[in-house]
Amino acid sequence: MSATAITGYHRTSSGFRAWVERAAETAGRFDGYLSCGISDQPEPVSHGVSVTFDSADDLHRWLESTDRRDLERSAAATGILAQTSDLVLIDGVLPPPGIGVYDHAVVVGKENEFLRTQRHLIDLSSRFSGYESVMLLRSVTDSTQWKSVLRFRTEQQLAVWMASPERAAALPKLRAELAEDFTETTRSTPFGTILRTENGQTRATPNWKTAMIILLVLYPTVMTLSRFLGPLLDGIGAPPWLSMWLSQIVSVGAMTWFLMPTVTRWFRHWLDPVDGAVPRTNWRGVAAVIAVYAVTLTLFASVKWLQFWDYFD
Repeated sequence: MSATAITGYHRTSSGFRAWVERAAETAGRFDGYLSCGISDQPEPVSHGVSVTFDSADDLHRWLESTDRRDLERSAAATGILAQTSDLVLIDGVLPPPGIGVYDHAVVVGKENEFLRTQRHLIDLSSRFSGYESVMLLRSVTDSTQWKSVLRFRTEQQLAVWMASPERAAALPKLRAELAEDFTETTRSTPFGTILRTENGQTRATPNWKTAMIILLVLYPTVMTLSRFLGPLLDGIGAPPWLSMWLSQIVSVGAMTWFLMPTVTRWFRHWLDPVDGAVPRTNWRGVAAVIAVYAVTLTLFASVKWLQFWDYFD
């Protein structure tokens, strides 16, 4: 699971962007490096840096490295001083209380409109009790990829803003500027459950929806492995008990790290415990899942080449 460290910095008159680019270049030489982001917009946006690695271990190796310490010392020497400690976010793990983290894929050419809408949201949220700060982190290599980090004093105060009519009224404008709907990061589990905090309470995807999504992925996965991996293991002489065990390892691994996260993203709106509770969204999602069931059942029933039982002695 990927991991991101976000650090706030005191505002400086110059040199911040050049230093961040140098930091990204240095971090890029470490194993597991994925991306770097910079928040350097005018006030009230806070200055900050994010760096993402493909695992928490790789991230901590970077954070604890002499290269990173040297970068921080060189920054301090030019007046670039850290304002916050490192906020570490791990994919699939809830962020600390009071912090909301959102990923945005902005439509090419609409970056300025996106920033105007974000400033409007910041203006609205800053009027709510407990508001502390916002960062708008832009990828140093792709100006369409953004991450916003919203801080409130407590989780309950963040929840009040999240459920407010002011925020709800502003979101359609934001969505119009995105290539895909924004996502609240670090709030989903590998097996189709989305966690969302509202009014201080953590809500999760209903179990029946999670079960439907697991079945949607599990059936074609098992059928495909039985067709292709099963005969292969049988051909090299693996006994049935070992063949089944190895097949389950591949199945669980593929579902945990690749298939379920992908399908969860596709059905995220339906799986969301709040957005997905809207009747229209709920029934449309159910219909879509049932349609996929029908397609996969028809596929494996009609295409003999995919029917594994014809390939065993």
